Amino acid sequence: MTTHPPSEDGSDVFAGDHEQVVFCHDVESGLRAIIALHSTALGPGLGGTRFYPYASTREALADVLHLSRGMTYKNAVAGLDHGGGKAVIIGDPARDKTPELLRAYGRFVQSLGGRYVTACDVGTYVADMDVVAQTCDFVTGRSEADGGAGDSSVLTALGVFQGMRAAAAHRWGEPTLAGRRVGVAGVGKVGHLLAGLLLQDGADVVVTDVSEAALARVRAEHPEVTTVGSTAELVVADLDVYAPCALGDALTPEVVDGLRASIVCGAANNQLAEPAVADQLMARAITYTPDYLVNSGGVIQVADELHGFSFERARERTLKIFDATAAVLAEADAEHVAPSVAADRLAERRIAGVAPNERLFLPGRR
Repeated sequence: MTTHPPSEDGSDVFAGDHEQVVFCHDVESGLRAIIALHSTALGPGLGGTRFYPYASTREALADVLHLSRGMTYKNAVAGLDHGGGKAVIIGDPARDKTPELLRAYGRFVQSLGGRYVTACDVGTYVADMDVVAQTCDFVTGRSEADGGAGDSSVLTALGVFQGMRAAAAHRWGEPTLAGRRVGVAGVGKVGHLLAGLLLQDGADVVVTDVSEAALARVRAEHPEVTTVGSTAELVVADLDVYAPCALGDALTPEVVDGLRASIVCGAANNQLAEPAVADQLMARAITYTPDYLVNSGGVIQVADELHGFSFERARERTLKIFDATAAVLAEADAEHVAPSVAADRLAERRIAGVAPNERLFLPGRR
């Protein structure tokens, strides 16, 4: 196994505000991966492993830098004693994922000595983390049979629902979606659970997904939902709430121009395609709940697993996303800034409270 930066197709993407970026190429297994540690001010970097067929190392590097920075803010706002880290494995998980590759990836994570703790993300699952854990101590999001907490989608969906309730209270005076029309774009691991919570609350739910199998599952579980053919159709529909729950960059200037919803609150990471979109949402008087604030239920769960998992303890902490969202929206109004700015300030205040000489996380977990 070798660790080194790319020569011509990615190194210039590095913005310089990350603590550590490590590249890995394991010839025997075919592993090509990058781990980015944005900050360990609050503790070891915690974030998932994304397995994705990036077109180039440059594209993978840009993604992992963006995602790891987001994890710093997510973990800080969630009140966790963890910094921000993320990993990407370059390849097609359907074709390239093997036990040998995952074990090689585990050795790669282990080589950082606990500065980075990994978990699931797009393209990786609980069963994969069980394999990674065969060669690595710093893994969470494992199966219950392997001593872990299992699927974190349940608490991710609950956190988004709590954030949406807080946004509804902020916007309409009542913490409920009853009688509101909510559009969910992406009904995979989290989105289909969110749809169920919304229906229980009395919402009228409209969904879309690129996967017909995902839509079929939602129809089978909840025949009362309405489906539309595409996200483009959903965003211009007559909605009260739009919930992007698929991949990032869901909120482009064009999408926001056509959006008819009063609230945007969803599970997808990195929803703002560019910073100016936050101001555009404000100008259109659309209430936006920062994604890393409301979708932190999953990371709350996997962080709890590191201390002997208690579902009830993690659930209670996830329920507090309601209060955190309400506080961010109130501060945004008081300061006349976008909610994303208010959430960033909250995270930055917490990080700034750690003395500089205490910011280097040193391993010592086992």
